[in-house]
Amino acid sequence: MLFNLLIICLSIFVFFNLRNLLKLNRKQKVLKAKKLSTFNKKNFNNWMNLTKKERYNLSKQDSVNYMDRRKLLLEEIRNEYKKISRENSKGNIKKK
Repeated sequence: MLFNLLIICLSIFVFFNLRNLLKLNRKQKVLKAKKLSTFNKKNFNNWMNLTKKERYNLSKQDSVNYMDRRKLLLEEIRNEYKKISRENSKGNIKKK
């Protein structure tokens, strides 16, 4: 009797956990579906239909992406400048 009660309680516990997991998974899919990569005049209404928090997160993500691209570009420019300055310094040394 006690064993049967224990099995029933465990099955109910597992059922509710699975149900909660599936609900969470559905919510994540909905949030991903609302995400738009670029915004312009054509999809302005889609932007306005997003919640304030979603708009904030998207603009924050855009800002982070911009900073990453900027850092990479600056690194490329620095490396190119170093390469050019080394070539110029070697050319000046050979001329003397």
